Amino acid sequence: MSETLEELGTYIAESLGGKLKGWSLGVDMLVLDAERDAIMEVVAFLRDDSRCRFVNFTDIAGADYPARSERFDVVYHLLSPYKNRRVRIKVTTDEVTPVPSITDVFKGADWFEREAWDLYGILFTGHHDLRRILTDYGFDGHPLRKDFPMTGFVEVRYNEEQKRVVYEPVRLNQEFRNFDFLSPWEGTDYVIPGDEKAKAN
Repeated sequence: MSETLEELGTYIAESLGGKLKGWSLGVDMLVLDAERDAIMEVVAFLRDDSRCRFVNFTDIAGADYPARSERFDVVYHLLSPYKNRRVRIKVTTDEVTPVPSITDVFKGADWFEREAWDLYGILFTGHHDLRRILTDYGFDGHPLRKDFPMTGFVEVRYNEEQKRVVYEPVRLNQEFRNFDFLSPWEGTDYVIPGDEKAKAN
């Protein structure tokens, strides 16, 4: 008889003890709230234990909750193809407190941790090459933070004359726009180009 998610969650919680803050059931998966400093031991246990066997590292994601003192969730997803189970592990951190890198447990976490650093500014200790991966090396800020300006600070483009990438202040050219803020169901009180060709009823 196959083990239920509740039974597996209870077993993991008892085995890991103080390394977990708690656990719950998500949609077809376990959700574990782990202590930040214990994340390496938690994922190593989930990978190596015979009742877990979460050997497939799927991804790492970030989430930003600016109102909290520890504003970031770092979310790990693992898969057990042997047991046909998935698990989500969450730890929390702030802008200056690093999370231990899990690259010694799962080599595939390398680029995902770089992405979390690049887009959220989440620090990882023990990562051998923590640098930007999606934005340019001179990029200012972390674009997936909730407090990052919607327009950014600069725009990047390739300058054909200089034969290089150039950074320029963001310009919002709106001098040719005419916003009337009318309801589309009421229609406009001016003739839209092309409408003059329509036949009047």
